[in-house]
Amino acid sequence: MRARPILNFILRLLFRIFLRCKVEGWENFPKKGRVIVMINHINFLDPVLIGGLAPREINMMAKREVLGYPFLGFFIRLYGIVPIRRGEIDREALRRALEALAMEQPLLMAPEGTRSHHGRLQKAKDGIAYVALKADSPILPVAIWGQEKFFQNIKKLRPTEVHIRIGKPFKFVPPPKIERGDLTKMTTEAMYILASLLPPEYRGVYANPENVNFRYIQFLD
Repeated sequence: MRARPILNFILRLLFRIFLRCKVEGWENFPKKGRVIVMINHINFLDPVLIGGLAPREINMMAKREVLGYPFLGFFIRLYGIVPIRRGEIDREALRRALEALAMEQPLLMAPEGTRSHHGRLQKAKDGIAYVALKADSPILPVAIWGQEKFFQNIKKLRPTEVHIRIGKPFKFVPPPKIERGDLTKMTTEAMYILASLLPPEYRGVYANPENVNFRYIQFLD
């Protein structure tokens, strides 16, 4: 992570030129200790935005393929990520993610697993519940929107208004014996919390979060 402070400084300069970031809730970001930063995923900028702006250095999980992208791949290698093989259980990625949390470091995860090309939340995978329980880690929900207009605006030499809303951290409260399907239920509840931070038009398959009965969630002070 030696290159991180320099890269974050450069990112913040670029954000000032190309973006207009409106952030709510930085006070909810834990000042120390392990935490999983859970985001929705609309644009390649999402993890870079949070990583560049966050008050702490964040470990990131991203698909392995991004390492091969021209320029972006070089930048990501310098920045440092936990690469994931999609479509299979990547035990090495899980080991590294758990190792980062064991060292009391933040870890960024996008439970949807891939970008939403229409901007709305898609069905999430259960990995976030597995990692959170295994590491006994709290989760910080962070909703981002507006960045999907970045390429459209940059062609017109306009800055893009991006909204970041950070919710209250929470932990999963599992049943005494975790059965098949419990991880899915926990993930679903976590996604409804994330949805509640987004405008209604971005909530997708997790619409109407106000109607959910949360059984597996405990919010932290």
